[in-house]
Amino acid sequence: MDWNLLLTQFMNGLQLGLLLFLLASGLTLIFGIMDFINLSHGSFYMLGAYFCGSVVARGGSFLTGILVALVGAFIIGAIVEWVIARRLYREDHLDHVLVTFGLILIFDTLVHIIWGPAGMAIPLPDFLNGQITLGTLVLPIYRLVIILGGLLVAGILSIMVTRSRLGMLIRAGASNRTMVEALGVNIHRLFLVVFAIGAAMSAFAGMLIAPITEASIGMGNEIIIIAFVVVIVGGIGSIKGAFYAAIIIGLMDTLGRSYLDDLLKVFMSVHHAETAAPALSSMLVYILMAVVLAFRPQGLFPPAGAR
Repeated sequence: MDWNLLLTQFMNGLQLGLLLFLLASGLTLIFGIMDFINLSHGSFYMLGAYFCGSVVARGGSFLTGILVALVGAFIIGAIVEWVIARRLYREDHLDHVLVTFGLILIFDTLVHIIWGPAGMAIPLPDFLNGQITLGTLVLPIYRLVIILGGLLVAGILSIMVTRSRLGMLIRAGASNRTMVEALGVNIHRLFLVVFAIGAAMSAFAGMLIAPITEASIGMGNEIIIIAFVVVIVGGIGSIKGAFYAAIIIGLMDTLGRSYLDDLLKVFMSVHHAETAAPALSSMLVYILMAVVLAFRPQGLFPPAGAR
């Protein structure tokens, strides 16, 4: 076995998992506390990439672009919650799906009008554009930055959720929203803050991946379904669950695409193994979700008090 290739694929899977966590962390809170299905969450992933790219294209630094994208996504998320989302909380989930799908079309059209139909490449600064050699393994510096950035955000969110007053309210809202409201907490303000933080986390993931894949219209629509799988597998409303489920799914997806054909060759011919492996590898995360729903429908790491 090529251990360098295995370690490289492991790093790729970890990178994907942490990007999924950044997306799913806000999504699981929005879903868990507000019982709101937000299909447009991936649009903030796209907006973060375009905001960051616009700053860099105008001569700003990449770090300035990150700050602008975070603030911009937070503000837009707050506006969307205030103007649209809060009017839908007591409506059926079908209404949530229809309205937020409409928001996807609106955001995609606005991006097309403002930035044009072509994608936007985001160049990295020189200090992020090199490589690090670890023994015989060569790793891009930026890949390590994505991994460390994802772990840092995971640590900050964990501290915020477990040790701050806002985190206490978030955990209480995820467990028993009615009781939190009855105790006099301004639930609308809490919802607005949670929604805006979720939008900022989604934008952060988008701006991190954009220098590798470039910013493009609809880029968030391609990953939001997997983010929902992460939320369901980890446990709706659980930051801890979103983190572990994202890592599991990221590694499963990456390693499955790389090594599943070798595993299948043990049981079937080379031709059939190479034919079945791509289709089966794309199904693995959904098979995992089906198994979790069948045997542990509350998720692997549900929040306290979840049924």
